[in-house]
Amino acid sequence: MLPTHMIEDRIALIAAARAMSARGLAQGTSGNLSLRTARGILITPSAIPYDQLTPEMLPLIRLDGAYGAYEGDYRPSSEWRFHLDIYLAKPAAGAVVHHHAPYCTALAMARREIPACHYMIARFGGAPVRCAPYALFGTAELSAHVLQALEERTACLMASHGAIATGKTIEAALAAAAELETLAQQYLLSLAAGGPALLSAEEVAAAVAQFAQVYGPNIKKA
Repeated sequence: MLPTHMIEDRIALIAAARAMSARGLAQGTSGNLSLRTARGILITPSAIPYDQLTPEMLPLIRLDGAYGAYEGDYRPSSEWRFHLDIYLAKPAAGAVVHHHAPYCTALAMARREIPACHYMIARFGGAPVRCAPYALFGTAELSAHVLQALEERTACLMASHGAIATGKTIEAALAAAAELETLAQQYLLSLAAGGPALLSAEEVAAAVAQFAQVYGPNIKKA
């Protein structure tokens, strides 16, 4: 039987996985999610539908152990490498969500990044939201491409694959993943209307600064 504090993290990750599916961001067992905890990384297991997950099924990858070693009866998602490498490279990342949602994936199939088409690009650290080059899923090569695409960004697309979003919490990462899908949809629709007018680098920088101020921690006044 798992201790209460360990079960809470696992329940939160399972809830996010099911919410990702309910929001139409994942189909079947596609996509994967992970959460940084005090003991290591909890990650969804390979090839198990989200509605069948129980807390004990989630593998734990130790950050301080042998690379890729995990605890648990079920093997981690095949994409565990980029999850682990993101946490190692980005100490501020508390959760990672990877999905194959339609609009992000359509852009990824076309190998197109998302340019400065809307001020919400600031949500992901600036413009563009890059599209990582293609590599076979689950490989170290793909993980290296992802880390490059995520430099100074909190989300990216993956060529002929899908998208990744990060956040401080699993709820924040899931919200970012949904917002990225909305931005991808809006960008694709604007292309049908003749293409978007792009924001300048100065306008994007101002939006990033404003975003940090407006959407930073909201503290109730005494």
